[in-house]
Amino acid sequence: MKNYPLTERPEALATCAPRIAELARNTAETQVAVRVNLDGTGESRLHTGIGFFDHMLDQIARHGLIDLDIDAEGDLHIDGHHTVEDVGITLGQAVHKAIGDKKGIRRYGHAYVPLDEALSRVVVDFSGRPGLVMDVPFKAAMIGNFDSQLVHEFFQGFVNHAFVTLHIDNLKGENAHHQCESVFKAFARALRMAVEFDPRALGSIPSTKGSL
Repeated sequence: MKNYPLTERPEALATCAPRIAELARNTAETQVAVRVNLDGTGESRLHTGIGFFDHMLDQIARHGLIDLDIDAEGDLHIDGHHTVEDVGITLGQAVHKAIGDKKGIRRYGHAYVPLDEALSRVVVDFSGRPGLVMDVPFKAAMIGNFDSQLVHEFFQGFVNHAFVTLHIDNLKGENAHHQCESVFKAFARALRMAVEFDPRALGSIPSTKGSL
């Protein structure tokens, strides 16, 4: 059986339609619009009103090779909680819609990513069962004007609506910015691996149950 190098895609893969989804979430607290292309090149257009959060979302696009457009307006005069959480929810919904029936995907993804003294590990499973296990002992409560507790809220919103199991561990780190960025980069790489098509399993559901 032929093993395809990363630069070569079999014809069946090359002709697959891009997996694209657009979703909006409008509440009394936030208005969020997300467009995602799982088969993109890492382009992004981000506006959440929270600079550091935009920087983290850009890591998902760039290192996950996902095209990502996010516009969010929220009650930032209160704090960033509703905006960050609702972006996580809407992004999760968009990824769930874009991934479709999950035929032919790898399903599992994992990555270790260092950033200077920080090292993070992320493992994801497109299981159809939402679950988040996160162990990130941030060394600071605030990263600039970004509350580090909101990282958990973002990923909780994402897993609940993307229907994935996600394990996040920051293994080392002394600088909260580095800890957070290594987490988002590792998430991006794990996500990229999980949603990729497996040339050896095209058309099949990666589960003994026959569905995910």
